Amino acid sequence: MTEIRDQFLSAMSAAGTTVYVVTTDGKGGRNGVTVSAMSSVSADMDDPTLLVCIHHLSPAADAIQTNGAFAVNMLRSHQSEISDVFAGRGNAGKDKFSHVNWHNMETGAPVLTDALVSFDCRLHQVERVGTHFIMIGAVVAIHHPEEGDALVYSKRSYGRFEKIA
Repeated sequence: MTEIRDQFLSAMSAAGTTVYVVTTDGKGGRNGVTVSAMSSVSADMDDPTLLVCIHHLSPAADAIQTNGAFAVNMLRSHQSEISDVFAGRGNAGKDKFSHVNWHNMETGAPVLTDALVSFDCRLHQVERVGTHFIMIGAVVAIHHPEEGDALVYSKRSYGRFEKIA
């Protein structure tokens, strides 16, 4: 099992994924975590849905389940420092939320003011698979301030989208 796991992790590191910070606030507390596993689920419901995958030991996972809401903040290509902070690299001992501007939308989850795009979600469904929770959110509001480039993570480093044609 260790051999296939190691091969899987190595192979998945080649995938280029957009970087997101998932945040929540409410009776379960204010928390956030960097993720690369986010996907749309369906636009054909009363509220469109998306999913994020969060490790079961992340304090953000418990907070999201208690709060019943989360925001998915798509980072801009120059926001790798924010990704690192919410991934637990850097800003040791300080409030992760203190170094950038946030506002709240409908659910009360913190939305990064300068995000490329933010999705404000009510927690719709949770399923644990292995070490991660798959959390499906019903999108109730979207913050899309302006155009820009998304932060991309591939081969264990940051980059940006570059059009080839």
